[in-house]
Parts: sequence; structure tokens; C-alpha cells
Amino acid sequence: MIAAAERRRAFDSIDADNPTAALDRLSDLLAGDMQSVNRIIVDRMQSPVALIPQLAGYIVAAGGKRLRPLLTLAAAELCGYSGERHHKLAAAVEFIHTATLLHDDVVDESERRRGQSSANALFGNQASVLVGDFLFSRSFELMVEDGSLDVLRILSRASAVIAEGEVLQLATTNNLETSVAEYLAVVSAKTAALFAASCEIGAIVADRPATEAEALYQFGLNFGIAFQIVDDVLDYSAREALLGKTIGDDFREGKMTLPVVYAISRGSEADQVFWRRTLEDMEHREGDLDHAIALIKRHDGFTTAIELARKHGGLALDALARLPFRPMRGVLASLVEFCIAREF
Repeated sequence: MIAAAERRRAFDSIDADNPTAALDRLSDLLAGDMQSVNRIIVDRMQSPVALIPQLAGYIVAAGGKRLRPLLTLAAAELCGYSGERHHKLAAAVEFIHTATLLHDDVVDESERRRGQSSANALFGNQASVLVGDFLFSRSFELMVEDGSLDVLRILSRASAVIAEGEVLQLATTNNLETSVAEYLAVVSAKTAALFAASCEIGAIVADRPATEAEALYQFGLNFGIAFQIVDDVLDYSAREALLGKTIGDDFREGKMTLPVVYAISRGSEADQVFWRRTLEDMEHREGDLDHAIALIKRHDGFTTAIELARKHGGLALDALARLPFRPMRGVLASLVEFCIAREF
């Protein structure tokens, strides 16, 4: 276990005036590797069917920090790997993630993604779903080319778990009886599974012991849980320009995210009437989002959610401590705090 003082140093290492410093540093350190990954991504998006590279290129170019493929590259670096296998696998990870984004936006009927029109809003639902399928297929081609059954097992399992998480989220949407445990089951599958797999395959390509692969898996899993909890808090509290999507989307879609779960469980009967109308019956009126935010604040939904994010951040650091001491370990430790301290 990481001692309390060491954990506090990791959390305090983030630059308060620049909460993205840890992610920027990771991106800078792995810039050469990411150039190789990006070349593979561009090459594997090509197709004689013109709409495929057009739509895939649109969402890939839409940005993001490429966090998941960066985790694969960072994990391989932490394990002392010096080859090139991780480049194709990082591209496979990004294709899996991008495919899930395309499918998510169709399911959620989202019109915005990372501050601009979503692919389904521009190209239509059918094209988005089918191009998402194309990207899933490309990711599996890359896995097969790598030739490792362990890699194929890890990433294919993660893909299945992500799909299960999406279906589980459908089951909890509009359901005021959703518990904290059920919420965590959703985010563990929908988000954290790919974080965990992205990290674990770094140990596989480096041919490291099973104990290190498991430590990287646990790091990624808990990091992913913390990351999604904070995302769900930000949907109610961030500035729209920074978040890159419309504030309150989760509320308008009836999603049972952690701040709401806490507020409902602690609320009065009058509060329950409000939540039933807005989240179960999906009847929204002017000012409902502001009232929802006020109820979450009144019942400490935001602060309690961030406390749980910090708990999982601590578990991620504990897992990281079981890995070899290299400079990358410190960068990844700082990345955990970036996740919790970020504004977007």
C-alpha cells in the first residue's frame, strides 16, 4: 500500500493553476509513440467506401487527448518495453473507444460531442452505427496481427464487458431505485473496463509477470472508475465550453449517475416527487436543471461522489506502487489527481 504521506505527495504534485499539466506531460513524453499510433489510425480508417473514412476521420479528428491509447503506451514504458507492438495495440484501443462513442451518441440521441456536432447529428444514425462496427472490426484485425492470444483475450473481453455496461445502463435509466452498487457496476463495465485493458496489455507486450499485469489492470480499473465519477459530476457542475457538451445531458436523458443517486437516497418526499417527474416520467420544465443541481448540493451529492472518486484514485495509486519504480510511475500517479482535479 502507498503510505498516506506518499499518496498525499502524489495528489499534491498537480499544478493547481494548470490541472491538465500531468496529462500534457504524459502526452509530451509519448509524443513520438503517439505519432506512430496516429499514422496507424489514419491508415486503418481507409476504405473504398468513401463515407467510412469521412465519418471515422471526423470523429477521430474531433479531438480528445487519446487518453486510453496513451495509457497503453505508458504501461508498456513503465514495464520497460522498447519494441513497437504497443503502437498497433494502442490504435486498436482507440478504435474500440471511438466505436463505442459512435454507438453511445446514437443510443443517447446526442447532438454534441467534444464541443461540436456529433457524428450522428451530421451523418445520421445508420451511418454512425455501421462505421462504429467498421472500427470495431479494424481493432480486431490489429489484435490478430499482433499474434498474442493474451492480448486478444484481454481486449475482446473488454469489448464484451463494455457492451454489457451499455445494456446495464439502459436498465438503470429512469430507475430511481438504482443503488450505488448498480451505478458502480455500470461505470466499471462501460468506462473502466477499457482503461483496465489498455493498461494490462502494456505488461503483456513487455512479457512481464502476471503480478505486474494484474497491478496494471487494477490501476486502470480504479482510475477509470474515478474518471467516470468525475465526468458525471461535471455534467451538472462544469462550464459547457470546457466540458465540450451541453451541461445537464445526463439529467435530460434520465441517467442515474452518482450525484443523483446520492441526492435521491437522502431526499425528502417532495424531492422524490420532483425526481419521479423529471427522471422517471421525463417531464421537464423551465428551471428543472437548476433545481436538480440545488438538490444535489443540498444533500452533498457532489462532495460524496468526489470522495468516492478519491477512494478509487487511492486504490489506483496502491496498484501502481506494486510496479517497478521508473519515472513513468510518477507521471501516472499525477495523472490520477488530474482526473479528480480537472475542470473538464
